[in-house]
Amino acid sequence: MDAQKLEQFCLSFPGAYADFPFGEEYAVFKVRAGAGAGSAEVPGKMFAMLINGNTRLNLKCDPPVSEALRAEYPAITPGYHMSKRHWITVEFGALEDEFVRELVEDSYDLVVSKMTRAQQERLRWRGLAAN
Repeated sequence: MDAQKLEQFCLSFPGAYADFPFGEEYAVFKVRAGAGAGSAEVPGKMFAMLINGNTRLNLKCDPPVSEALRAEYPAITPGYHMSKRHWITVEFGALEDEFVRELVEDSYDLVVSKMTRAQQERLRWRGLAAN
């Protein structure tokens, strides 16, 4: 999978958008549910970031899953410039496309699962059990 297809996939999730807080070379993908009636806009939560010349991707990951993935796949390492416990870095060209898509979706689901129920409903999120 190339960086452009990966970017399109990240943007396909409800509420997803790209941000560039660290400059044009780092595309940060966030999810935002939008404001409810009478509320202020809530900032987005990051679920992915393209790094290192668009060859690697940082993703949110549950710590036990992160450890297992790093033990099994040399292309998955602790999160680059992120919490090593909660983030992984994926050299996506070294892994099967479908597996990379699953990792991205898991990251998105993990971030959305921590949002309020109202935000989840605005995103029409099906929940972790739906996957």
